Amino acid sequence: MSASAPARADDRVAPARCPPRRAGRGRSSAGAALLVLGTLLLPLSLAAVWARTELTDTDRYVAAVAPLARDPAVQNAIVDDVTNGVMPHVRLDGLLKAVPRAERPALRRKFTRGIREFVDKQVRQVVTGRTFPAVWTGVHRTAHRALDGSLAASGDAPVALDLSPVIERVRHQLSGNGLGLDIVRKVPPTGVSIVLLKSPDVPRLRAGFQAARRGALLLPPASALCLLGGLLLSRRRRRALVCAAAGCAVTCVLLAAALALLRSRLLDALPAAVSRPAADAYTAALMAPLRSGAWTVIGTATATAVLAAAAPLTARPRRRTALDRPHRVVVGRPRR
Repeated sequence: MSASAPARADDRVAPARCPPRRAGRGRSSAGAALLVLGTLLLPLSLAAVWARTELTDTDRYVAAVAPLARDPAVQNAIVDDVTNGVMPHVRLDGLLKAVPRAERPALRRKFTRGIREFVDKQVRQVVTGRTFPAVWTGVHRTAHRALDGSLAASGDAPVALDLSPVIERVRHQLSGNGLGLDIVRKVPPTGVSIVLLKSPDVPRLRAGFQAARRGALLLPPASALCLLGGLLLSRRRRRALVCAAAGCAVTCVLLAAALALLRSRLLDALPAAVSRPAADAYTAALMAPLRSGAWTVIGTATATAVLAAAAPLTARPRRRTALDRPHRVVVGRPRR
């Protein structure tokens, strides 16, 4: 009888038990599925947290758009909007009464061009002045609070950027000379605004806000739990860590590309009356936190994958097989 195989008292060899491979494969498959799900939920978590923060945190929104007060493209757009709001209230009929009727059209165009240049200059002095950033911050704070009210209410009132404080500064600027006095009397204190959200778009934004608010609470912990559970269930955790980090980096790269594509589509959909450079600066300022978050995750995940792949292998304890274990030789009873 062979001394390397365990034998029973009745001289029969006990069959060797096979390791539970099916259970190990199922565990590895579950870990891989959790890792894939966690990497897919990560960019959605970033987007949901960003949307919820931008729509609900007025201070953070104001801090994001505050630098735009010194942006030349935004300043030019404001100057054009305010000047366009002032010019319809300028009347030249009193000045042209003494002019022959045939000469009035040419003289009207000349006067209108000169007055527009004068108003444009005065508005630009206000917009580029030292006190304009405070006015800009107050205008956007009021607009964001109006947006919060529209999202919390059930109506569909439009959300606009009221430029009345800018008009008041322009009125004060124009009142410093004789020509400006007549214009100041005719310009109303309100009436110039930039529509940020039209009435048909309010219900859609409200639904998106509700989804973002729920997603910001559920998606980040779900993504973290899936990644952690996948790593714990994986039999080869080092390889699983490398794959998970690489997957997170790839999905966040896709998120950054989607943001660039969305920004381009939004700019292409703007009407011709809206300044494209100003809108580009505005969208870039609003998307900057999300874009920075995505690239931060990309850098962190890439570094994690590289370090995990380059780390030295640790010596694993060798499993003892049936041949390595000491066996007792059992002598069977002689056959009769």
